[in-house]
Amino acid sequence: MSTPLKDKKVAILATNGFEQAELDGPRKALAEAGAQVVIVSPTEGSIQGMHHLEPGNPVPVDATLDKVEASDFDALMLPGGLANPDELRTNRTAIDFVRSFAEEGKPIAAICHAPWLLIEAGLVRGRRLTSWPAIQSDVRNAGGDWVDEKVVCDKEIVTSRCPADIPAFNEKMIELFA
Repeated sequence: MSTPLKDKKVAILATNGFEQAELDGPRKALAEAGAQVVIVSPTEGSIQGMHHLEPGNPVPVDATLDKVEASDFDALMLPGGLANPDELRTNRTAIDFVRSFAEEGKPIAAICHAPWLLIEAGLVRGRRLTSWPAIQSDVRNAGGDWVDEKVVCDKEIVTSRCPADIPAFNEKMIELFA
């Protein structure tokens, strides 16, 4: 088994309302590639996943946002869903955490609605990226070049559209994080 992420520590930043497949699929792929994966959230305990609009499974939180820094990790993964990134983009600590990864030159992977966090952190201007199609105007209004592709990598940021694109997203994310 290939472990290109051996000795890498990856944060997955999420809160209640994350899209189950967009956390579970990448987390599994990262772990299989050898990464230590840490679920980071503003709250302790567990966070509630969603299968679109239906409740999914809770996921235990490994570390709270107030106890970690970007310097603790090698990379950041941002799952989508509708409620998860919408809630996180109004949390100043979460936005500072995301921005810190970019400032430290560390890679970030974002899927579905998660580019809202990139927008709020001021990271999309002049970049080519994709997302769930409903937020393409938000990306463009923030100065990004939105494209309708399975996966897009622009420097240290990789983005993807939806659960159907997870295999391509995982492959590119692991390549970037390695």
